[in-house]
Amino acid sequence: MANREQPYDPYIPATGEAPNAGAQGQNGNHRTAALQAEIDSTVGIMRDNINKVSERGARLDTLQDKTDNLAQSAQGFRRGANRVRKQMWWKDMKMRMCLIVGIIILLLVIIVPTVVATQK
Repeated sequence: MANREQPYDPYIPATGEAPNAGAQGQNGNHRTAALQAEIDSTVGIMRDNINKVSERGARLDTLQDKTDNLAQSAQGFRRGANRVRKQMWWKDMKMRMCLIVGIIILLLVIIVPTVVATQK
């Protein structure tokens, strides 16, 4: 009963029954260790990628917020610029009207006395 065979389990390394079994078992262990190291490396890279994606998402959210703020600021600036443009247009119109009225008064001051003097 001491020589009773265990059922085959691929996850448990075979204990050397044949002369080459020890070398193959060691080779299998090294291969398993290399595969495990490669898997661990891949998992690490995947974790880094996931962290980078989440950071990128956070940066995109802040960029979206900044874009929205900039759009609101631009709209406010546009309104303010239109208001200032209208104010300056009215100011320019007032100045033109004042100049026209001033020229008319000046002409009246010159022409009326001249016409009155020539009629006498």
